Amino acid sequence: MAVAIDQHHGFKPFSRSQRCRLQSFTQLDYSILGLTQTNLAHSLKQAFDVANIHRSFSTPCLSLATDVEDEFDTSQRIEIVGGKGAPRVRALVVEVAIALASGVKPIPVSSGLGGAYLLPGRNGDVIAVAKPIDEEPLAFNNPKGFGGLMLGQPGVKRSVRVGETGIRELAAYLLDHDGFAGVPPTALVKISDVGFNVNDTAANSTAPYKIASLQRFVEHEFDSGELGSSSFSVASIHRIGIFDVRILNLDRHAGNILVKKHDRHGEAAELVPIDHGLCLPEWLDDPYFEWLHWPQASVPFSEPELEYICNLDPYRDAEILRTELPTLRESSIRVLMLCTIFLKQTAAAGLCLGDIGEMMTREFCGGEEKLSVLETLCAKVKESMMNMSDDDGESNDRSEETEEEFEMFKFDNESEDDSNEVLDPPQRSQNPTKNMSKPSKFPRLSTVRSLPGLHEAAAMSPLYEENSSEDDETEKQTIKENGSRVDEIKAAADAMTRSMSFSVRNCNCEAEGLAFGDMDEGEWEMFLETFEVLLPEVIERTKSMKLKKRLGSSCEF
Repeated sequence: MAVAIDQHHGFKPFSRSQRCRLQSFTQLDYSILGLTQTNLAHSLKQAFDVANIHRSFSTPCLSLATDVEDEFDTSQRIEIVGGKGAPRVRALVVEVAIALASGVKPIPVSSGLGGAYLLPGRNGDVIAVAKPIDEEPLAFNNPKGFGGLMLGQPGVKRSVRVGETGIRELAAYLLDHDGFAGVPPTALVKISDVGFNVNDTAANSTAPYKIASLQRFVEHEFDSGELGSSSFSVASIHRIGIFDVRILNLDRHAGNILVKKHDRHGEAAELVPIDHGLCLPEWLDDPYFEWLHWPQASVPFSEPELEYICNLDPYRDAEILRTELPTLRESSIRVLMLCTIFLKQTAAAGLCLGDIGEMMTREFCGGEEKLSVLETLCAKVKESMMNMSDDDGESNDRSEETEEEFEMFKFDNESEDDSNEVLDPPQRSQNPTKNMSKPSKFPRLSTVRSLPGLHEAAAMSPLYEENSSEDDETEKQTIKENGSRVDEIKAAADAMTRSMSFSVRNCNCEAEGLAFGDMDEGEWEMFLETFEVLLPEVIERTKSMKLKKRLGSSCEF
């Protein structure tokens, strides 16, 4: 969907005296879902009539003609290039288009490492936040001095490339089924240059537009760091935590949990999670969960929460992302699948949110970083598969060799007979993955050309190219030539981020972690099957260790 905008309130003056008059689009979130470029004006008029909105001559006029090329000035426009099918997204884009057409200018946000802009409505209230992908931290158009890299190179977190956080913002919204965690409506848009930052560098593109994530602004009183965890309900923390585990959020700090409502008379605050650009990494990375050691994370899941987790389907979620965001790399989608399966089995086994988060988080001991429990298990599964692949020629002994390989994962206190036994907590399904719909095969990853509007942006960088071997060499050479500058930028970015929260740690290990993009479809299926067989043993050991350490939780929230 594209919406043309100009200084005549977004549309050319009428050639006849007929006028239509409207107020805000905020109450049309659930009405405007079927708009296309050819029937935009008619659909808007129909929506206004149904909503019975009071009309005023001070508001924009919409032509009733359906000839868009004659009636609209298409030299400037905002177009959805990702998330067209997501609920409430189209109404948000129309509202932003009309605001920009009325002459409203974006307001730069001073906080944070990347370029972000508040977009006010015609009445002055902020309605959305836009984040251009070329103004992300380390990107060449970054307005805050943390730029210099082309899109597609390693970012502040190496597992998330420069220019790809906007895609992940949209992915997070698409994965928040039924608004469980409360992620605000988000879209990926192509928007005409309306005052965004452009640095004077040779790396800049001459394109008259930018690709940006667009998210509805949430009115809030505080962020969670200004109040403290005692103000929050168990349910609100669990909803955000469950979501963070699924998407392997690398940056859930206190500043990106907004407090929408805070009743000082005892009512729990309503929390809204934002800023999901550092989720769905390309490999298993070290997450940061602000809630990890909050008391609410030690409280067992409620029955409705367990039911929600049980109904999650990683295969369906993967298909959603492949369909809506074909530019998101398959390795990131597989991280989502793995973490969802991990969440389902650990929750079904009776582990609480804090236990699950700890199993995914790396441990720092004696100045050294140790792999998380999840990473260690996945590394052993992958090693086992490689060993089995080496012995593939000896088919007669294959089953025996497989059993021998599996023995390396057994704990000393477990026997061979119960090594594959899945824990069966009371009143829960014995198979937490029973609701998962496995496809017969994974569809191939599409190119950027399947996303209208993004193929032009591909010329700016290697961001969307599937064959990345040549890009990686170029990327390494660029970093080598500008090594000192890049190190300076990353050090400054790391220091600034740590000053806001402890989410981005300065680790000595810069090497890539455990990735899954190198497996073909058959190998990936085998990996998941092996992972599901071995995970219950790790869960049982974790439960026994926690039982010795835990003092219990008797707090009221």
